[in-house]
Amino acid sequence: MAALAEEQTEVAVKLEPEVPPTLIPSQAGDGAGEGGGGTTNNGPNGGGGNVAAASSSAGGDGGTPKPSAAVSAVAPAGAAPVPAAAPEAGAPHDRQTLLAVLQFLRQSNLREAEEALRREARLLEEAVAGTGAPGEADGTGTEAASALLSRVTASAPGPAAPDPPGTGASGAAAVSGLATGPAAPGKVGSVAVEDQPDVSAVLSAYNQQGDPTMYEEYYSGLKHFIECSLDCHRAELSQLFYPLFVHMYLELVYNQHENEAKSFFEKFHGDQECYYQDDLRVLSSLTKKEHMKGNETMLDFRTSKFVLRISRDSYQLLKRHLQEKQNNQIWNIVQEHLYIDIFDGMPRSKQQIDAMVGSLAGEAKREANKSKVFFGLLKEPEIEVPLDDEDEEGENEEGKPKKKKPKKDSIGSKSKKQDPNAPPQNRIPLPELKDSDKLDKIMNMKETTKRVRLGPDCLPSICFYTFLNAYQGLTAVDVTDDSSLIAGGFADSTVRVWSVTPKKLRSVKQAADLSLIDKESDDVLERIMDEKTASELKILYGHSGPVYGASFSPDRNYLLSSSEDGTVRLWSLQTFTCLVGYKGHNYPVWDTQFSPYGYYFVSGGHDRVARLWATDHYQPLRIFAGHLADVNCTRFHPNSNYVATGSADRTVRLWDVLNGNCVRIFTGHKGPIHSLTFSPNGRFLATGATDGRVLLWDIGHGLMVGELKGHTDTVCSLRFSRDGEILASGSMDNTVRLWDAVKAFEDLETDDFTTATGHINLPENSQELLLGTYMTKSTPVVHLHFTRRNLVLAAGAYSPQ
Repeated sequence: MAALAEEQTEVAVKLEPEVPPTLIPSQAGDGAGEGGGGTTNNGPNGGGGNVAAASSSAGGDGGTPKPSAAVSAVAPAGAAPVPAAAPEAGAPHDRQTLLAVLQFLRQSNLREAEEALRREARLLEEAVAGTGAPGEADGTGTEAASALLSRVTASAPGPAAPDPPGTGASGAAAVSGLATGPAAPGKVGSVAVEDQPDVSAVLSAYNQQGDPTMYEEYYSGLKHFIECSLDCHRAELSQLFYPLFVHMYLELVYNQHENEAKSFFEKFHGDQECYYQDDLRVLSSLTKKEHMKGNETMLDFRTSKFVLRISRDSYQLLKRHLQEKQNNQIWNIVQEHLYIDIFDGMPRSKQQIDAMVGSLAGEAKREANKSKVFFGLLKEPEIEVPLDDEDEEGENEEGKPKKKKPKKDSIGSKSKKQDPNAPPQNRIPLPELKDSDKLDKIMNMKETTKRVRLGPDCLPSICFYTFLNAYQGLTAVDVTDDSSLIAGGFADSTVRVWSVTPKKLRSVKQAADLSLIDKESDDVLERIMDEKTASELKILYGHSGPVYGASFSPDRNYLLSSSEDGTVRLWSLQTFTCLVGYKGHNYPVWDTQFSPYGYYFVSGGHDRVARLWATDHYQPLRIFAGHLADVNCTRFHPNSNYVATGSADRTVRLWDVLNGNCVRIFTGHKGPIHSLTFSPNGRFLATGATDGRVLLWDIGHGLMVGELKGHTDTVCSLRFSRDGEILASGSMDNTVRLWDAVKAFEDLETDDFTTATGHINLPENSQELLLGTYMTKSTPVVHLHFTRRNLVLAAGAYSPQ
């Protein structure tokens, strides 16, 4: 077996002694060995605690990441066939390797495969057993060797599942029993199902036998080839530099070639793109094999295939080069650790590639953004608007209520039309409207008639709420939909609620006093309030760590808060006490948000998952798993059927509330994402990150459609105006910027070609979309809110320099 291990670069069968034997049968629709987590779910208001893993998507997320013990030739579904690292033309035929393979087949009771191999190689049985004279494998050239191996894989018996058509991996699953190294007889081809990636199994894929001194030469050779290739291919092939650099470095470290690894890192880390600097800093700290075992970043990189989107022409060029140079070390990495999403057509330009790359696991696979998304709005319930109230209000406006009546009708008729892109009304169970909700909707309609129509010539006023003496302690802000209350979460673990109208905050009376009240009286809701408790500020105690997220319910009866202590708390705004503590996250919870219809809420945290909850269930209804780093921000779609999450892995994902599947993956940010907002019509999503850029996405087509540059620091808050005409962004650079959303979304190129290949053409200059920049004295903008009449409310804590 030693001979076999030494010569493994010459043969398609790869032996990895430390990996337990696993057979990963390809299933239709899966990427190579990536699981689509199909789990059963009750409806969201059914029994709590149903887990829905994300569907198979970029980087092996969504089912369990599986150790790649199987042969690496399994090509991802739909991709071009990736040939196994078979002996290239001209490689010397190695008799020792053949003997070792035959011996291994005999030990494993794979007689049929052994016979086929021996016949092809014309080896005597004595030679295999090691007792007789060695037989000569005359006349069998390299072509025969590669052909015979492919025949062995096809004829090997065992429970290997056939590959689905189109995967281009004929018989690759069958050989995975061989690929696992010297296993006990009878264990070959056994199916191992693991819930978590076993660290040693994951790392042992780096157990390569390549010459450590050659790594620099291999990398330099590829670098020289790419830099000398035509301009149109150079930009695409340059994407290989970073993932190859990381995997080659990790391979050297894992195999304990520490000096070579250090030299390799120092020589080439400066060539990588600037947006990978943070990742490289983490990488540079991994200098010993022991460091790798507990490092999450390393495990992420290893278990999730790095996705590159390359045109067929560029890919063929790369393949030809690696095969001519017999550069097996790099070819093995390309096969095992990269997912190359090949498309037909023109190669993309440097600008087009730069716009989309930068996430922890490369770009999103195009398949990940193909599923249908119901991005339309649900039909509004029909509510009768009492006209006598209108008349009273109309007197202020020179007593012309008749002018206002047609407006009211137009709003009513608009909501009666069913949006063709809307989900079915009963797709997910939504709470029924209470009388108080109907009253609030009527108030909302009245406010709408007085709403200012915004545009480039009519910008909104901005009212800024500055938190003084917060001493860096303000960690979350939210404002109610009717702009009457503002809540702040603080680092001292308190939540504070202020009334921003003359109406003070009052608690409900004690039970003894409530029993004396006449429940039939018209003003019973006023009478139950205790005037003695009236104040502008209420402080809510309960968390045991900084409060990072706050969200008011749409009916203003409840407030959610999420904290470093791993809990989400639901507070009553009638009694100003904590009603429930939701425990599901084991680490800090960075954000939480109520659904626009109430009842449901979502939370995301350091444990890399987002959870969907219902207020009356103490366990989550859905678990959205797939991000490779912290989930920093969460946001419900206006129709409440989808949840968007922004993560420190530099991707944004859109999840289907009904089944827990990931239906969109957006890549393009160069830093952790900290803010999200949907446009009021549900068609678009805006995202902001530490890179200071605001990116705009078309949800239906799954495409980036705009990039707004201007901020110089993290974009902490984003909000569209009520009619969707203006986008406001607030940043740590102490500014609020207003952008022309109408202009940004007009004339979008969302034809089939763009959707299929991702050839996006962003305008060179986003300055013409910038309508205004408003500086604060020294206050980072933590939160933005548009009132029902389109006044902007902004909030932040003053930080003395």
